[in-house]
Amino acid sequence: MRAFLSDRIGRGHAPRRRRKNGKKPGLLKRVRRWLLVFGFLVFVLSLLMVLPFRWINPPTTAFMLQDNSGRIPVLYEWVAWRDAGVATPIAVVASEDQKFAIHFGFDVKSIRDSVEDFSDGGSLRGASTITQQVAKNMYLWSGKSFLRKGIEAYFTVLIEAAWSKKRILEIYVNIAEFGPGIYGVGAASEIFFEKSPADLSDAEAALLAAVLPNPKQLRVDNPTPYVRERQSWIIKQMQRLRREQWIILLD
Repeated sequence: MRAFLSDRIGRGHAPRRRRKNGKKPGLLKRVRRWLLVFGFLVFVLSLLMVLPFRWINPPTTAFMLQDNSGRIPVLYEWVAWRDAGVATPIAVVASEDQKFAIHFGFDVKSIRDSVEDFSDGGSLRGASTITQQVAKNMYLWSGKSFLRKGIEAYFTVLIEAAWSKKRILEIYVNIAEFGPGIYGVGAASEIFFEKSPADLSDAEAALLAAVLPNPKQLRVDNPTPYVRERQSWIIKQMQRLRREQWIILLD
């Protein structure tokens, strides 16, 4: 009897070992879930910041709110696409982003060339497209940090997905800074030329576009030889883009 009992006890199941760090899988799962929720909320919020402007004209921008020109309030007058004329849109495309109609927000070749020049010891020149400039002016701040560039790239993708090319260009010519505290072609054409945007000549539109790299230093009302040189170059590019019927690509 004792042998029988000892034999049954000996064949009993060994006690199960407790799993070490038993709570870890549950914690990681909760962290992943909260990250997904957070990412989804960020996406929805940013989409709500972008999508309405497919139809609504922006009342202001981040750059206007941060303006330190001393002009209070800043000069900003919205001009619809049909009233913006034909000269200014093609002038800014000729000046800033001649591949605007065919890329999806990024000029990969210009970015690659800029990085190669920087790697060879040159300065890191800008390679921003019109869409990237819209993203920066609408939602962000000036500066060259990788954080800002990353957020800018994210908004660039959203804008390209949510707006048409014509709408992106319409917003750009309305929010670009053409002088200290002077935003948009509506205000700029009245201040500098005393005429409406639709009446601007190629030379006048090219002069506006010539200061876009740095409107706080380059002046429409007192153009330097460098600005005049850029103006002449932009006029030639405008003529070439017209021959190529660039406007058709926006539709």
